[in-house]
Amino acid sequence: MKKQHDFTSGNILQQIFAFSTPILLTQLLQVSYQFTDSLWVGNLLGANALGAVAVSSTVIFTILSFIIGINNTTLTVLSQKKGQKDEAGLVRYLNAFVVTLFVMALVLGIIGFLLAGPILTLLGTPTSMMAAAEAYLKINASGIFFLLGYNFIGTVLRAVGDSRTPLTIVTIAVVLNVILDPVFISVFNLGVNGAAFSTIISQGAAFIYGIIYVLKKQLIPFSTPFIPEWEEMKLILYLGIPSGLQMSVISVGSAAIMSVVTSHGESVVAGFSAAQRLDSLFMLPAQALGTTVNSMAGQNIGVGKWDRVKKISWYGALYNLVVMLFLALLIFFFAEFGVQLFIDDREAIQFGAEYLMIVAFFYPFLGLNFILNGVVRASGAMYQVLVLNIISFWVLRYPLTYLFSDWFGSKGIALGMGTSFVISSSFAFGYYRFGKWGEKELFKQTS
Repeated sequence: MKKQHDFTSGNILQQIFAFSTPILLTQLLQVSYQFTDSLWVGNLLGANALGAVAVSSTVIFTILSFIIGINNTTLTVLSQKKGQKDEAGLVRYLNAFVVTLFVMALVLGIIGFLLAGPILTLLGTPTSMMAAAEAYLKINASGIFFLLGYNFIGTVLRAVGDSRTPLTIVTIAVVLNVILDPVFISVFNLGVNGAAFSTIISQGAAFIYGIIYVLKKQLIPFSTPFIPEWEEMKLILYLGIPSGLQMSVISVGSAAIMSVVTSHGESVVAGFSAAQRLDSLFMLPAQALGTTVNSMAGQNIGVGKWDRVKKISWYGALYNLVVMLFLALLIFFFAEFGVQLFIDDREAIQFGAEYLMIVAFFYPFLGLNFILNGVVRASGAMYQVLVLNIISFWVLRYPLTYLFSDWFGSKGIALGMGTSFVISSSFAFGYYRFGKWGEKELFKQTS
């Protein structure tokens, strides 16, 4: 049986390292999943097919962003119940999440299938890509239950202190996808549809394996589904809606930043796009630490161990500082080499490398956001974290990037982004230090 961590006692620094490492590896595999799909489609079917998949993937990513937001709620509620050692409460809320996500999968699947065409038209999908993009989106919409399912199992396992089993589940999905992609695309001659079928079959297999494994090993106290109590549903909706919107704010905010980048010409767009691919990789340790402290703090908040919550925050911040500074030094010396892996245009490479070398040393501040917001989120202060995200993207990041790029040219993009990281981390720290998030009670009826 895989080890489940009780974070209410023990060495905090060791727990952070042991718990965050499998989460980081899981995230790396998730990134490789998307990379593999693009690699096979681009090489076997060409640029037009890759474009069709990319357009459809923006819709799927938006849905996934909302799911990740809901999963953050799962992590908060179930980790507190785990910390309280309230097995009955854990079973009830777990059932409520299962019922909620099943209904959500059904609704999103039907909407995605029936409205695939209109949605893609709204996104301005080129006519030459429309048929392939619509088919790809419809197939993925049909299998959205598996996408929700295997992500949900991973989140529940992390809430009860197990970050290793989710790594195994995602590994199965990635390995299957690597094998099935070329088979469905070329051998069965299904084209873009083959890539979509490969995705839902891989995710379905991982989901089924996850269900069988956790039931056999009794890792999660699943029960036969039953209609949840209104108080349980009310709490899920109260926390889930702002949590889902947090991810949407981030997704839309990123699109707004891109509108600033595109105003500086093709070379800047190409360089920025390549830099962002590396950027997203270097952000994974901070994201993993954010998930880790969310789960750890949640268990301790559940039993009122505020001294440990404070230590988790500071150790998490210290760990973030060491890791992100190391990555910043790595990027500073190898930025140009990294960008060259994606593009061969000299001007674009120069901009991408310069962007990374500037923004890299602001990474610790962005990482601090993940840590502090993770701890605050563990208390159930979802609306407050939503406000912090709105401030981060719409009050700071977008306006500062726009202004700095206007003042300093393309170099100002990195300067504006970096400055926003520093100021937004100050807001996050200010709320962590002086806000009333520690006074929230999620389970008044049962306390």
